[in-house]
Amino acid sequence: MSIKIYNTLTRKKEIFTPIQPNKVSMYVCGPTVYNYIHIGNARPAIVFDTVRRYLEYKGFEVDYVLNFTDVDDKLIRTANELGKEVPELADRFISAYLEDVGALGVKEATHNPRVTETMDDIIAFIEALVEKGVAYEADGDVYFKPRKFSGYGKLSHQSVDELRAGARIQVGEKKTDPLDFALWKQAKDGEIAWNSPWGKGRPGWHIECSAMVKKYLGDTIDIHAGGQDLAFPHHENEIAQSEALTGKTFANYWMHNGYININNEKMSKSLGNYLLARDLIQQYDPQVIRFFMLSVHYRHPINFSEDLLLSAENGLERIKTAYLNLEHRKGSSLDLVDHKEEWLEKIAQWKKQFEAEMDDDFHTANAISVLFEVAKEANVYLQYKQTCSYVIEEFQQVIYTFLKVLGIELKMEQELLDTEIEQLIEERNSARKNRDFTRADEIRDMLKAKNIILEDTPQGVRWKRG
Repeated sequence: MSIKIYNTLTRKKEIFTPIQPNKVSMYVCGPTVYNYIHIGNARPAIVFDTVRRYLEYKGFEVDYVLNFTDVDDKLIRTANELGKEVPELADRFISAYLEDVGALGVKEATHNPRVTETMDDIIAFIEALVEKGVAYEADGDVYFKPRKFSGYGKLSHQSVDELRAGARIQVGEKKTDPLDFALWKQAKDGEIAWNSPWGKGRPGWHIECSAMVKKYLGDTIDIHAGGQDLAFPHHENEIAQSEALTGKTFANYWMHNGYININNEKMSKSLGNYLLARDLIQQYDPQVIRFFMLSVHYRHPINFSEDLLLSAENGLERIKTAYLNLEHRKGSSLDLVDHKEEWLEKIAQWKKQFEAEMDDDFHTANAISVLFEVAKEANVYLQYKQTCSYVIEEFQQVIYTFLKVLGIELKMEQELLDTEIEQLIEERNSARKNRDFTRADEIRDMLKAKNIILEDTPQGVRWKRG
């Protein structure tokens, strides 16, 4: 089955056809590194890492670029407040970003370009736009003229007149039309700056990504992605300046993830519900945070609350427990039993269903539902007195593979959780009632190997860690 992607540009799902067979070029807008990232920034990092993982699972080689905006007004302002230099501040928060998203299971990008390392390319890009007559210099600033690009507004699905109605010329701006946007900004006294044909200054926000896309991925790319808030004006302006320069389609598929609300309210500093990813990682297992983020389709808003996070924790624990239960039974399973083919066929169908959900615009929420079904049926299967080693291994393989696609790695040497111990003790009690003393002894020995000591008392089974 082909992968379908909801394309913001066309507002419909389209069959994904990459420019090059078996290769995907993908650009994701990264953070402006003036502070630690909040959980709203963490969502696209997780979502589009999962998209990348699934594409790789399907056999594609993904050239994945995520940029860092390491110079802008916020960085300059924060650096001044802290008495730091802009490059020092940027280095600090780039390292923090990589640490935080790494903890959340995000793979390293193929490239992490920085604005400050792409300055020559940005300046050359702007020069070419000026030469084409779609941009102009005004006393050290350079502006792009959207009215010179016939496709302006096609991503946000607004006309030039509609967009102009909401545009204003701010104090100090030298542009001739409210729609025009800055490609280059003249430096103010004491600001970090670079030499250019228009004098000392620094780039505008939108041109940075266009130049980095062109440098690392070419004129036309497969997928451009980012948060919903970037669709306009950032991505709209990227399209305009890139396509005005090259005359080619900038990106074939545009993907945008939805917002995060906190306890049903929009996250904001003013409301006091602003959550840093770093703080959340210290309170909860990062795998649980990732699992929670993927429990809702990426285009939909997601509501964060402690109750929902705990629900995600319980759900992920059920899946991991099912995997461990299979591991515990593996050594006592047979190679040939009558029910083997029936269960292998079921497992094959779950694999197809999981892929069908992911093929449908990366619907992780439905894919997780399939994973829950597999875990539930694995526990049902383990009620058989005789289990098949092939079936056990296939159950484990699909659980392991599905979780890995979602960016969650199983570690087999992990210490048993209290709930996992209680579940095994319950299974042992059931085995003893059914006079299945072989299985009861297996569970006792298995727990003993994990340094869990059982004590049979008149009040029931007690346990302790050895």
